[in-house]
Amino acid sequence: MPGILKVNRLTKSFGKVTAVHDLSFEVEGREILGIIGPNGAGKTTTFNLITGEIRPDQGEVIFDGRDVTHLQTYRRCRIGIARTYQIPKPFLNMTVLENLLVGAVYGGGMPYRQARDSCEAVLDKTGLLPKRDAIAGSLTLLDRKRLELARALATKPSLLLVDEVAGGLNEGEVEEVLEIIRSVRKDGVTVLWVEHIVMAMTKGPDKVLVMNFGKSLFCGRPEDAFRSQEVQRIYLGDEED
Repeated sequence: MPGILKVNRLTKSFGKVTAVHDLSFEVEGREILGIIGPNGAGKTTTFNLITGEIRPDQGEVIFDGRDVTHLQTYRRCRIGIARTYQIPKPFLNMTVLENLLVGAVYGGGMPYRQARDSCEAVLDKTGLLPKRDAIAGSLTLLDRKRLELARALATKPSLLLVDEVAGGLNEGEVEEVLEIIRSVRKDGVTVLWVEHIVMAMTKGPDKVLVMNFGKSLFCGRPEDAFRSQEVQRIYLGDEED
């Protein structure tokens, strides 16, 4: 399928530190692309550039054929770009359903009645329907991770950026998250996924992009990435400080 996201020569510096350097890659429609690399590789900065939370020093972000490099974050959400965060931050005193309604109405721009029906379907897909009336602050870590995914999906994205959703989960819980992401892809959503959990990156993505010092080192099949001696040296912690 044609590329839904094109990142062209993105560069972003913070003072003397270049977090992302001349980065280019493309994500095809309905593809799951994993992004891996050590801490400080530029993964989260790349997400922030794609969603508009920060602006690049140079380069461009093309989404569905449209240059969105200078588009406000909320407008990117309205046209189909949604994301999760590494540390879930639900509205703790609101119910699970109310959290999703915030995403659907204010993020996705849906009328309330339509949003409610849509959110019920998202809760079902993410396994949270039995807990729709639970207070978000009472949820387990796994369910907070589900809620983080669900709230982003409530905006009806065509591109979902997932930031380390598997962190802190056991192997069985990671498998549950994998199933949700696979089902999202089946619904036509393209997924860009930053993750440190190797198991998730070997089983989930179609391709992985390996980053280090803000640059792309490798982009291809997960099995090829993890066989690479350079990737093992850098990603698995053998690189000297």
